[in-house]
Amino acid sequence: MSAVPQLNNLAAAGCHKLDCDVDVLLEAADAAGYAVFEAELKGVKGKKNLLNALSRATKYPGEFGENWDALVDVLCDLSWDAAPGFVLVLRNVSPTLGLSSNDREIAQDIFDDTVVYWRQRNIPFWIFFA
Repeated sequence: MSAVPQLNNLAAAGCHKLDCDVDVLLEAADAAGYAVFEAELKGVKGKKNLLNALSRATKYPGEFGENWDALVDVLCDLSWDAAPGFVLVLRNVSPTLGLSSNDREIAQDIFDDTVVYWRQRNIPFWIFFA
């Protein structure tokens, strides 16, 4: 079953491999009034490059610290883009996210924790690996 039709389903929100065309997801997110952040990850190698791609995608308005704590701050604030839900699309993502196994585990934990953080506030946060 596709996650896209379920964007308003708080319990289903999470990290998913995108199983439809990105445009279908973007249309569904727009129809739901969600804020959409798209990060282009083609060729991204290393923690710093991933962090910078994610801060650019969210259009973070402040100075970004280029560390894991800064990424948590960005993903769990989003006060500059208030919406009833959020969709983060990681485009052209490699299976490793361009990271070492340790950094990949930290990034995945941050993604999972972000979903839980927003779920506790009754706001769906979706992360799609495209």
